[in-house]
Amino acid sequence: ATSATGREGPRSPHPVALRVRQLRPALAGIALAGNTWALDSVYDARQLTEGESVDKIWLSSYPEGVPAEIDPDAYTSLNDIFARTCERFRDRPAFSNLGRTITFGELDRLSLSVAAYFSQRLGHRPGDRIAIMLPNLLQYPVVLFGALRAGLAVVNVNPLYTARELAHQLNDSGATTIVALANRAGIVAEAVAESSVRNVIVTEVGDLLPFPRSLLVNLVIKYVKRLVPPYRLPGSLRLKTVLSEGGNLSLPPVTVGGQDIAFLQYTGGTTGVAKGAMLTHRNMIANLEQVSACLRTRINDGRDIVITALPLYHIFCLTANCLIYVKHGGLNVLITDPRDLKRFVADLRRWSFTVISGVNTLFNTLLNAPGFEHVDFSALQLTVGGGMTVQAAVAERWKQVTGCPILEGYGLTECSPVVCVNPADKQEIGSIGLPVPSTDVDLRDDAGATVPLGEPGELCVKGPQVMLGYWQRPEETQGSFTADGWLRTGDIATVDERGFFRIVDRKKDMILVSGFNVFPNEIENVLALHEGILECACVGVQDPKSGEAVKVFLVAKPGAHLTAAEIKSHCKAHLTGYKVPRFVEFRDELPKSSVGKILRRELR
Repeated sequence: ATSATGREGPRSPHPVALRVRQLRPALAGIALAGNTWALDSVYDARQLTEGESVDKIWLSSYPEGVPAEIDPDAYTSLNDIFARTCERFRDRPAFSNLGRTITFGELDRLSLSVAAYFSQRLGHRPGDRIAIMLPNLLQYPVVLFGALRAGLAVVNVNPLYTARELAHQLNDSGATTIVALANRAGIVAEAVAESSVRNVIVTEVGDLLPFPRSLLVNLVIKYVKRLVPPYRLPGSLRLKTVLSEGGNLSLPPVTVGGQDIAFLQYTGGTTGVAKGAMLTHRNMIANLEQVSACLRTRINDGRDIVITALPLYHIFCLTANCLIYVKHGGLNVLITDPRDLKRFVADLRRWSFTVISGVNTLFNTLLNAPGFEHVDFSALQLTVGGGMTVQAAVAERWKQVTGCPILEGYGLTECSPVVCVNPADKQEIGSIGLPVPSTDVDLRDDAGATVPLGEPGELCVKGPQVMLGYWQRPEETQGSFTADGWLRTGDIATVDERGFFRIVDRKKDMILVSGFNVFPNEIENVLALHEGILECACVGVQDPKSGEAVKVFLVAKPGAHLTAAEIKSHCKAHLTGYKVPRFVEFRDELPKSSVGKILRRELR
């Protein structure tokens, strides 16, 4: 494989092997065309301008002890972090789910068995892709760290995907192995038929629970609740078999470096076809170091108990819960089904937890869940909000009930994901906070010029946590970066003189009413102030007179009897005329992504 510049590319029996570290460091962007690796010109621009920086006015607002820069090469790989943690916290609890808790020592042993089996029995070599299609069960971290230890690139898959969605991700990534829950094995069987997948590993919910509880749980789920539809997967393996046989195998030496791909992390597809962001070990290490530096006063090595209700396959929870607290020896309490509010609240009451993460809809749902007010929040030190804007009304009520403010941040899959976060000791409601160390943020207009202080502009990012590019999509990769190498996020933001950023809205979600810009977040924040509204969403619809008009979708709280006239009157008291919704539609529920983010695109 020879690059377009004439340089020698990586050689491997696999035509699309991910041995990125074999290329020069300037491969901070790879474009794959057929079997040829090509260095896209956008990355030459990124390399040439690496030393350039905007005026980092936010540094003066950093709390004492937070550095301006971090070292993205502090560890050789995520495996290096994992090994150090297992040595330091070997007897400490690492993950708990459905009544079983495993220590870091047990996680070390189980993941090593998986890695050895992948290498010795399945013949996987470093750079191969493996898809993990699991909810929040103990099996997820076991397979995740097993795959990373074998040098594989992890392709996280939403377990609720349809066969069409799964087939796209498998075919696009070129994954040759998939690990999935038996509940979704029928979908897997349908999707793998026309894919490059050679190995299917199936697990049941109770597989890692102690006997006889494991048998009982699996029987109830399969025969009482009937949650495992019949399926045919000839030649499929059981995860129990992988663990049993892998425990008798040794793992050959595997060298994994910072420039190797750790994750092909697919975007949610809310703006089009899902794309795989290439996130290297160095990208992930950089983000872990950045977040660790910002939250240093809220992280307690070896003592934190973290409620993990958002899905681990999503980049937010993967980094903010799983990887961060593995790095610091914390315990992740895995919530398999947060929609089961009765059990969720019962789990919260069982643990003296110190950290919880979520999105606005999760916080709002919990605040309205029976029994939540009786949870003991005395140990809670950190509530992290992300994924979508946390509404002021929700943030204020959360603080009243729990005594702990929501620390809001901002990120995206392409940035591993954290770009900004509020200072742990002086967070501001409505702000996404300050850029994390070693990160440049610039706000630009449509012409690419930096906007004046206080004016809205597209948020553009540079930093060691920024992805290499999109897997096998050189044109979309190039379109996501400016000519001088900044990642264009598509989010509109403002920044004040102290360096605090605020998201105004998604660029594509902005509504143009008679030439005036209307940002849905503003409308939704006003609607959230109404005591009878549970959830809301705002979109633009075509209008022959004004070009576009504002339409809102609402879910009322139980017992509330709302009318469109009442909603419009409420908005008129808080908004200028052209921002007041012209159309109001009531629904029983709103469409959401896997992490609970309301999907405006579907409503449009």
